[in-house]
Amino acid sequence: MLSGCGSEGRSWRRWKGGAITDLVPYLWAAGGIQLAIAVANFVLPHKLRYGDNLKRVEPIIRQVFIVHSVYIVYVLVAFAVICFAFTPELAGATPLGRFLSAWLALFWAPRLIVQWTYYDPDLCRQNRLGHWGFSFAIG
Repeated sequence: MLSGCGSEGRSWRRWKGGAITDLVPYLWAAGGIQLAIAVANFVLPHKLRYGDNLKRVEPIIRQVFIVHSVYIVYVLVAFAVICFAFTPELAGATPLGRFLSAWLALFWAPRLIVQWTYYDPDLCRQNRLGHWGFSFAIG
């Protein structure tokens, strides 16, 4: 059962004896942002010309890249589902929820650093909306 969906007789606003948590809207927003990033991964291959670029690499490199890209989308969707379905737990109702909240933060923090220090600055300038939008979403 999805304990975050009210299966234990509590509303999404209440947990631990009726205390209202201010984290719920933020966790739902995080879930929405992760879904948006997953959806963006369907647009990104065209925008970054994956097909043209992957034609120039060995087949195993192309295959590994595609498999990793698909799995990243699965992970993002799973993270979003966790944010929507287990909101009270992520807000601190359980030790596992606190651990998962910390893990999600640790997952995304380095990604922001990579975006600003590793990616080609020319590509970031050519795609300012995506670069800044993604930075804002994960920041």
